[in-house]
Amino acid sequence: MVNYEAELDAIFMALGHPARRAILARLGQGEAAVGELAQPLDMSLPAVTKHLKVLERAKLISRSKNAQWRPCRLEQAPLNSASDWIADQRKVWESRLDRLDSYLQTLHQNTKRGAKK
Repeated sequence: MVNYEAELDAIFMALGHPARRAILARLGQGEAAVGELAQPLDMSLPAVTKHLKVLERAKLISRSKNAQWRPCRLEQAPLNSASDWIADQRKVWESRLDRLDSYLQTLHQNTKRGAKK
């Protein structure tokens, strides 16, 4: 459980920066080199590399070596874990809100009955 939570923490922390989300969006279209990823971000290659390291630590991307080219690739599994966690939380909150709605409707009906007397 602790490891799972640490992995989720790393994923959500990595997703917390707009540049990293832009990198992931680009990698959703296919592999890319660091230079390709840096181009639309208006930042230096060393800054992009730091963001890539955060994404790698969160296991959101992987990098392979192909001669001089080190393409980055999106890894789907960590995103699925985050999506599953969000879906679980949505179920919990929807259930709570449904119970609250039911309670408020009952309260409203009881108030209307009391006003008629």
